[in-house]
Amino acid sequence: MFELDFILGHMNYWLFTVLMMIGLYNVVAKGNLIKKVVGLNLFQAAVFMFYISIGKVTGGTAPIFPTDMKIDPDVVYSNPLPHVLILTAIVVGIATTSLALALIVRIREEFDTIEEDEILEIETEMVRKENQACGDVMGGAT
Repeated sequence: MFELDFILGHMNYWLFTVLMMIGLYNVVAKGNLIKKVVGLNLFQAAVFMFYISIGKVTGGTAPIFPTDMKIDPDVVYSNPLPHVLILTAIVVGIATTSLALALIVRIREEFDTIEEDEILEIETEMVRKENQACGDVMGGAT
């Protein structure tokens, strides 16, 4: 179905896809909050590399205006827009990661764990106790 030249010619897309799937798997399947943040960062890095790779034009040069003011219409330029967008995305990714890690620190202080299952159990127990306390107060008032 696919020839070897096609597969090797699109190797970067295969690698980005594998990296994205590893990141997505970590976000969905892992219970540790730190591992989820690492998976999110892997996913982001794969998207960054994908966008940068599609901005590269084979045989293209950097889109810099010549100093002699003579523009050759036959020159092929690489697209700078994906690179500029990725610079912004990297800043947003850093901010997202730092916010996530700060929230994980607060969760660790509150629940003494960063495992998702344990946090859910603790929250369920807290809600059960709160409902029981409300029932005791309501039962005593009647």
